[in-house]
Amino acid sequence: MYVNASGIVLRETVYKESSKILTVLTDQEGKLTVTARGAIRRNSKLAAATQLLVFSEMTLFSSRDRWTLTEAQVVEQFRGLQNDVANLALGSYFAELVEATADGDSPNPELLPLCLNALYALSEGIKEAAFVKPAFELRLMAATGFEPLISHCTICGREEPRRAILDYEGGTMKCAECTYANGAELSQGALQAARYIARCDLKKLFSFTLGDTALRELSTAAEGYLLSKLDRKFRTLEFYRQLGS
Repeated sequence: MYVNASGIVLRETVYKESSKILTVLTDQEGKLTVTARGAIRRNSKLAAATQLLVFSEMTLFSSRDRWTLTEAQVVEQFRGLQNDVANLALGSYFAELVEATADGDSPNPELLPLCLNALYALSEGIKEAAFVKPAFELRLMAATGFEPLISHCTICGREEPRRAILDYEGGTMKCAECTYANGAELSQGALQAARYIARCDLKKLFSFTLGDTALRELSTAAEGYLLSKLDRKFRTLEFYRQLGS
C-alpha cells in the first residue's frame, strides 16, 4: 500500500552502509519508523529529504507493518539553522522531544505544525531562542496531555497571586503564601505568558513579550516541568546547555 504524507525527519541512523533508518513525524500516520534504501549513495534522489529536520512531501510504501520511503520532495530544509550551532542544537532537542512524546498508534494533529512553527521561527530569526524554547516546551506538554492547571491556586482559588509557584509534581499552580511546593516561582508576567502559551492559536504561539527576569522564570518553569513529567534526560538538551545557551 502506498501512502502520500507530509513528514519531518526526527532521527536518522545509517543502515547497511548505503541506507538509513528514519524516525519521521507525519501528518497522517503520526510517528513512523521508515527505511530509506540507498539514501547515502552518491546522487541518491532521497539524500536531501532524509536529513535531520528536513520537511518533505513523501511517498511511503507499507508492507507487513514496515514502511519504506520510495519518493520525496523537499518542502523546507530550515537552512537558517545550519548557520547557527546553538539553534541547530535547540532544533535537535525539539526533535528529540517530539520523538519521545509522539504516539505512533494515535497521531496527534498538533505536533507537526508545532514542530514546524518552532523550527521556522528559529531558522528565520523571527523570535529569539530564549522565547521559542519555553513556548515550545509548555505547548508540547499541553498538546500531549500534560497541560498544567495554572488558572488559579488549587488551595485558595486566587487567580492572580502576587507570587505563584508551578508545582512540578502536581502540575498545578499554588500561591507561594499558601504552601511550599517543589517547582518554579512565576511572577505575574511569567504566569500570564504561560497561560497564553498553553491555550493560544498555534500560529500566534510566539507572539508574546516578556522582560528578562520574567523570561528567565518562564524558561526555568517550562524546562523543569517538562523534565519532571517526562522523567528522563535528553542528550540534545545537555549539548545545548554545553554551548552556553
